[in-house]
Amino acid sequence: MTLLYKARYENKCLKPVRELPLKEGESVIIEIKRQIADQMYGILPLDKKNADEIIEMEGWD
Repeated sequence: MTLLYKARYENKCLKPVRELPLKEGESVIIEIKRQIADQMYGILPLDKKNADEIIEMEGWD
């Protein structure tokens, strides 16, 4: 079974944004993928006005 969840890295630990459907002590395999915005950083030259417009667009969650 494959599940896709967001997590935040804090204090040297990955912390899921919401509760995971796992049993206590269950082992899993983790594949790390950065958000697309992190992957694209620096690839497209943007001025501040256009960057701010993109940030304000809906659908980034």
